[in-house]
Amino acid sequence: MPLSSSGKWQLAARNGDLGALSVDSLLNIFGQACNPLDPSVAVNLSSVVRVLREPTEARRQQLKTDHETAAALCLKLGLAQVHEADGKTLSCKELRETGFAVWHRKDLSVADLTTLATLGLVLPFLNDLHLTVPIATGIEEDEDEGEDEGVQRLAEGLSAGALPALAGFILIGMNVGDAGATALAAALDRGAMPRLKNFRLFDTGIGDAGLMALAPALRRRPALEQLSLMGNPLGDEGLAALLAPPPAGALPPPTGVLAELKMLDLNFTQITDAGCAALAAVLDSGALPALERLTLENGPASDAGQAAVHEALKRSRAAGKTAREALKKSRAAKSAAQEAAQEAKEKAAISKLYFT
Repeated sequence: MPLSSSGKWQLAARNGDLGALSVDSLLNIFGQACNPLDPSVAVNLSSVVRVLREPTEARRQQLKTDHETAAALCLKLGLAQVHEADGKTLSCKELRETGFAVWHRKDLSVADLTTLATLGLVLPFLNDLHLTVPIATGIEEDEDEGEDEGVQRLAEGLSAGALPALAGFILIGMNVGDAGATALAAALDRGAMPRLKNFRLFDTGIGDAGLMALAPALRRRPALEQLSLMGNPLGDEGLAALLAPPPAGALPPPTGVLAELKMLDLNFTQITDAGCAALAAVLDSGALPALERLTLENGPASDAGQAAVHEALKRSRAAGKTAREALKKSRAAKSAAQEAAQEAKEKAAISKLYFT
């Protein structure tokens, strides 16, 4: 198997012969080492390998600028922590290694969120990211106009593979709107947040158009376990795009489409009895086999419409339990058959050894 660029670098470094690599390989390694949160690796490499000094001069200057920007953001993020005392700072090393972050949106500018997006590939341990508007203060009236451009810039800047460990992405109280939802959908389609399991958009101003944009991207995330759209002005049309029930007589949906979804929160939305009926039909079709909790109170749907959904959920959970038990028995039988076949094979081999 051929070595990767980083592998070649490590091998050459151990042998004390970095000069044995081609200039193109060295430039590729330098590019991979450029990390605004930890520029020392790239800088040291260009210092040790003379052939890199001239062709990387502009890149090193840009790296210096990016690091200064990132360091300023780290300071600001430390002050923006929801659960930390005022005055706490956050170093680049701490941001690089953090696993859980809750930041006040009002403390971060559009430029800050744009910068945060560029750091998506160098935050390998960030598991949960929450951006919130403090409930105690809320959004000031003059800030409650138009959609939140910062969230759009954050989403637009997340490249393929960005935030590789992120399982939870939660936005609370910000006016993401349909444009922001569309930007988030594009980020997911590019491959950002590949391990996303918990996606929550509380009171973020997303309507049917926004959910229709998000729905295909969410349906392509088979690991998604929790989805909350509480407090958004979305209704039946957006819900239909998310569920996309198969037409009458069609084959069941492909395995993996929301197959692991366990929680769906639709409280305080605009879903009506028609949406409830569609949701109940999807549940009865077996399209949401893992769903355990579903809430859709405090909307225009009647008690009867909501009751129909909850009855369908009960049937779906019972069917799912039966299916899981059958699968467990099937796997156990298959494993027993394999063990028996292996035992028979070993006995035949022993018999052949002693009787021939």
